[in-house]
Amino acid sequence: MTLHIQRGEFYTFLGPSGCGKTTLLRIIAGFVTPDEGTLFLDGEAVNHIPPWRRGVGMVFQNYALWPHMTVFENIAFGLKERRVPRGELQRKVMEALAQVDLEGTETRRPSQLSGGQQQRVALARTLVIQPRALLLDEPLSNLDAKLRTDMRLELLKLQRGLGLTTIYVTHDQEEALAMSTRVAVMSRGEVVQEGTPQEIYEQPINEFVAAFVGESNLLSGKIVSLSGQWFDVDCGGAVIVRAALPRSAAPVQIGDRVCLSVRPEAIEISAAGAAPRAHNAIQGRLAASAYQGSYVEYEITALGKALKARAHNPKGKALFKAGSEVALTFAPADVVIVPAQREET
Repeated sequence: MTLHIQRGEFYTFLGPSGCGKTTLLRIIAGFVTPDEGTLFLDGEAVNHIPPWRRGVGMVFQNYALWPHMTVFENIAFGLKERRVPRGELQRKVMEALAQVDLEGTETRRPSQLSGGQQQRVALARTLVIQPRALLLDEPLSNLDAKLRTDMRLELLKLQRGLGLTTIYVTHDQEEALAMSTRVAVMSRGEVVQEGTPQEIYEQPINEFVAAFVGESNLLSGKIVSLSGQWFDVDCGGAVIVRAALPRSAAPVQIGDRVCLSVRPEAIEISAAGAAPRAHNAIQGRLAASAYQGSYVEYEITALGKALKARAHNPKGKALFKAGSEVALTFAPADVVIVPAQREET
């Protein structure tokens, strides 16, 4: 497979642990030699060019700061190796500090900084050499949830402001969807789907992508009718699910077994007997609920499996209780057909 990353993109390799995304990033950096294939940077084949001559900068997961050096010395390290004159070095380091909002910390050591500040120093150390591409290996994974969200926004604003080509590695689907111009979903050393965040989330190419990128309810069954742009699937238990025919997938016909994906936020939950009339309605029993402030996550036992529904903006509304008989309804347009095979994660 050939991948093309455009200048100025924020391109993310997303996948579970052990899928090969960090190895791929290290190949781009020059720390790992590929067994086959050719890597091009700005049209130049660089397989045999050492890391320090590739003009790329990498921020590691553990930041890799020198503990005995000050913030200034850490950021200046790459410039000293390139024998940048003292005056120019001073100016560039101070500009890098300003870019990451760390003015005034020049004389501190990494141990005197917070996790978020250390991450910014590592970023500034890379930016100061003005790389033609920035490589980020799960740089936010060591931060707490609130700081991770804040740093995500800061990193995004910085990247967009500089227009710097950025290649990001993460196992966090939310990060990938929020930050990327395009995403490559990886499994077992291969890219299984590439596209914009919206394409990846709304049109997963197979069951693995549907289950890994966000949450998804997966229903299997047999096509029992085709009508215009719609098809109906018998999912068992007298449940017929209507879905829209896929635009760019292989044709389907009556009798085919298929797997359907329905996102939790596409499902409306209501009391049994009070559900609105809909093509797709499934009866079930509420197993558990989790109040998250802006939404409530419900788990419902139906069709012999656990299904999830997400009710947004629950303020002032009565919540369903465990054991309640409920109905799940969703629109045919929110049902996506995916190949019925699942990869191990």
